[in-house]
Amino acid sequence: MQVTPLTPGSADALLFDLGRVVLDIDFSKAIACWAGHAGCEPEAVVARFVRDSEAYRLHEVGKISDEDYFQSLRASLGIGISDAQFLEGWNAIFAGEMPDIAELLPRAARQMPLYAFSNTNQPHVDYFSKEYAGLLGHFRELYLSSSIGLRKPDAEAFDHVVAAIGVPANRIVFFDDLAENIEGARARGLTAVHVTSPRDVGNALRALGI
Repeated sequence: MQVTPLTPGSADALLFDLGRVVLDIDFSKAIACWAGHAGCEPEAVVARFVRDSEAYRLHEVGKISDEDYFQSLRASLGIGISDAQFLEGWNAIFAGEMPDIAELLPRAARQMPLYAFSNTNQPHVDYFSKEYAGLLGHFRELYLSSSIGLRKPDAEAFDHVVAAIGVPANRIVFFDDLAENIEGARARGLTAVHVTSPRDVGNALRALGI
C-alpha cells in the first residue's frame, strides 16, 4: 500500500493512539503486582498471561464487566487474588508520559485539532482521565473502544472515528505503535505514522510544518 508523504498543509486533524504514543505503558508492572499479591514469581504469571485473549477484547469494547474480566484472569493465571488486587496491578501499567509529548501536543494543538483513538477499558479510562488530565486536555475528543464499542484495527472502528471527526480520512494523520493498527488505518484511507520510537511523533510533526 502506498504511503502518503507528510507535507505542510497535508492534514486537517491529528489522531493519536494513547498507549506508547502519548502515555508510556509497562505491562511488567501489572505482572509484578499480581505475582506479589499471589506470592509467586512474576515469571509464573507472565507465562500464562495472554494479552489479546477473547476476554481481553470483550472487555475493551465494554461487552463484559471488570469483574468478569478479572475472573477470567483468575482462571487463566491460576492465582486467587481479589478484584481490588487485580485492579491495582491493572492500573500500575501506566509509567508516565512519553518523552517530549507534553511539549509536542500543545504545539500541534495551536495549528489543528487533536483527537485520540485508543483500545482501552473502563478501569484504565477512569485512571488515566484523572492521572493525566492536563495532558489529555489537549485533545478535542477521545474515542475509546470501551465507549464506542469498536476497536482497532477493525474497519468499522476507523470509519466511525473518521465520521465523528468530520474530516476526510486522507486529511487525518494517525499515530499508533502497532503495525496492525497502522495497516488498518491506511486501508480506510487515513495517513498513518508508525510510532516505533519517541522521535517519530516529533519528526512527523516537523514534516507537517508544525
